[in-house]
Amino acid sequence: MNKVILIGNLTKDPELRYTPNGVAVCTFTIAVNRQRTNQAGERETDYINIVAWQKTADNCASYLRKGRQAAIEGRMQTRSYDNKEGKKVYVTEVVAENVQFLGSSRPHSEQENDQDQERRANHSSNNKGNNDPFGDPFSQAGKPINISDDDLPF
Repeated sequence: MNKVILIGNLTKDPELRYTPNGVAVCTFTIAVNRQRTNQAGERETDYINIVAWQKTADNCASYLRKGRQAAIEGRMQTRSYDNKEGKKVYVTEVVAENVQFLGSSRPHSEQENDQDQERRANHSSNNKGNNDPFGDPFSQAGKPINISDDDLPF
């Protein structure tokens, strides 16, 4: 049985190319953290090459970007070729059969802005006609607040 399931973050934007017959092929690398730490107490990371074909390749090129998290299901493949010096080079990679795009494709700051706007909209719709003695907690959004370390619960 040859089945691989990985979850990791892209180390760079995917590269989309086409074979001479016009078949899409997309390559990228994901960083996958190991479950256990090494003897120094540090978590090590494996960098795994992924190759996707046809429609999966098109989708990966369209929706994945550096830093985006993805779940890859596929099979391990080893191939070889002779390089310019005539030496045989072996390549091990995962051929993606199913790719799930995890997280959001938008930058983190845009996600936060959308979440803030959604909270404001929910708060104002929930408090229409309500005389909240503390006022709108989001009315000063984006402005610094004056709070001491003693007020923080952590």
